[in-house]
Amino acid sequence: MKAAAFDLVRPETLAEAAALLAGPDCRAMAGGQSLGPMLNLRLARPAMIVPIAHLAELRGVAEDEAAITLGAATTHAEIEDGRTPDLAGGILARIAGGIAYRAVRNRGTIGGSLCHADPAADWACTLTALGASVRTWRPQGGRWIALPDFVTGAFRTVLMADEILQAVRIPRPASGARFGYVKSCRKPGEFAHAMAAVLDDPARGVRRAVIGATGNRPVILEGPAAPAREAAALAGSGLDTVAVQMELAALRRARAQVAA
Repeated sequence: MKAAAFDLVRPETLAEAAALLAGPDCRAMAGGQSLGPMLNLRLARPAMIVPIAHLAELRGVAEDEAAITLGAATTHAEIEDGRTPDLAGGILARIAGGIAYRAVRNRGTIGGSLCHADPAADWACTLTALGASVRTWRPQGGRWIALPDFVTGAFRTVLMADEILQAVRIPRPASGARFGYVKSCRKPGEFAHAMAAVLDDPARGVRRAVIGATGNRPVILEGPAAPAREAAALAGSGLDTVAVQMELAALRRARAQVAA
């Protein structure tokens, strides 16, 4: 199929983009790797598309001893290739390198993935485990939002119509922290049917597991491993018995990476 007709308006600043997005039936597009197929399948039929990945205000990197902050238009490939700073052990490059296919990673962006909020996407699950937050931009003033508060459900976020995700802040785990990430796909490049990320950071008092690909927002489990609690959390997610077992298997494997 072909996309339904729409207007394409290219802004030169975030302020111009926000003004356009405040209008009716308008969608922002960064890399277009999720919205593009939706347009072609006519699952999305906006009257206007506003491309934003070229905006300088969505680019750039800042880092200090506490965290790395990536512009929302940073591509998966830039992270995979080490063109941006990484956490110890190459955690971010490992996550980025497992997203879809290289052609998708060349165009897809970290901010676009989070805003699309697909339950099976890699960044929402892994960055939640890492304790990330996002900074948004609005004409009236932006805000910092922790990821558990940013993603409200499948394909839903707290972004207002004229609010644009500008940057992603990822805390640095302390020395000695361990991270595990496992996702189950029928073949490489496909969306995951089950995924789990685990951060064990004793120096900061963080023990967190996050389960993704549940069909809704990620399931967050704080504290040490507790199989009964994990099973109970998934039992209330609406997943069938097979899907629950796949999720628990992914979580066990992620925990095994941390313990190795």
